[in-house]
Amino acid sequence: MVGDPLTGLALVALAIVIDLMIGDPRSLPHPVVWIGRFISAFERLWNRGTAQQRRISGFLLTIIVVGGVWGISWLALVLLARVHPGLALIAELWLLSTTLAIKGLGDAARAVVEPLTKGDLPAARKALGMIVGRDTPHLDEAEITRGTVETVAENTVDGITAPLFFALIGGAPLALAYKAVNTLDSMVGYKNQRYADFGFASAKLDDLANWLPARLTVPCLWLAGLLLDVTGILNLRWKGALSGTCRDAPRHPSPNAGWPEAMVARLLGVQLGGTNYYQGVVSRRATLGEPLEVLQVTHITAAVHLMHGAWLLFMLLSVVVIAGISFFFKGLL
Repeated sequence: MVGDPLTGLALVALAIVIDLMIGDPRSLPHPVVWIGRFISAFERLWNRGTAQQRRISGFLLTIIVVGGVWGISWLALVLLARVHPGLALIAELWLLSTTLAIKGLGDAARAVVEPLTKGDLPAARKALGMIVGRDTPHLDEAEITRGTVETVAENTVDGITAPLFFALIGGAPLALAYKAVNTLDSMVGYKNQRYADFGFASAKLDDLANWLPARLTVPCLWLAGLLLDVTGILNLRWKGALSGTCRDAPRHPSPNAGWPEAMVARLLGVQLGGTNYYQGVVSRRATLGEPLEVLQVTHITAAVHLMHGAWLLFMLLSVVVIAGISFFFKGLL
């Protein structure tokens, strides 16, 4: 909403600070919760009929939810700005912070690390089950680690760099519209009997929305790995990681999730992917990376370090690009 790109950049930076400080406290209302309730209500009403009818209904729901979220947030900020510009800035700052999950993702990973470090596999499985859809009751340490590392890698895009990307382009309304796309995909974008047709439009739009952010995140993860390695903070395998990622990522069933997952796998020297179970049904995915090291709890902590390094570098590079563009156009005036 802010016209000046540098001011918009400052707002996004402040939103990051807010997210790092308080995350998503349950006591405060959250736009994604409201979006989810709306989707759930209309899914029950509209997900019926023939396959073609379901596809049309799912397409309409996608348009209504994404367009409605953008329009309502844009109008709310415009009306608040007419009352007082400060109110609009505060509202946009809060809305921006709700689109980010930096603290939440780190906390979720640590919730697995703590019991896993103590050898408490049941507690670690339960913590992992809170953030993944796969069956977790019988996983060993390596599989618990794999699930957590994959989640951290994928959500570095979905929960951090992609919202930042859209926030920097179009402020809170566009960032919230992205979260609406993401929420639709997470609720109805499954390739099963119930959602294959109804969620088709949502899944395709999510693939489109994440295409560029996922690929922009890969070099940020690689640079983070390089810096963490050369500074001696972590021992990472950044040499050959870019070429290895380019080979591995297209094998993932998702056109986007494979990119951050493959890069993290290459940097850590581990193998991700393989066999998962969903409600007892086996799902086999191509493997990413090479098993140079046995998956263990320390790899989760390393993945969290890479996540933080990636978003920091993403923001740093954004500052350089936005500042460069601003100064260029000012020079033309």
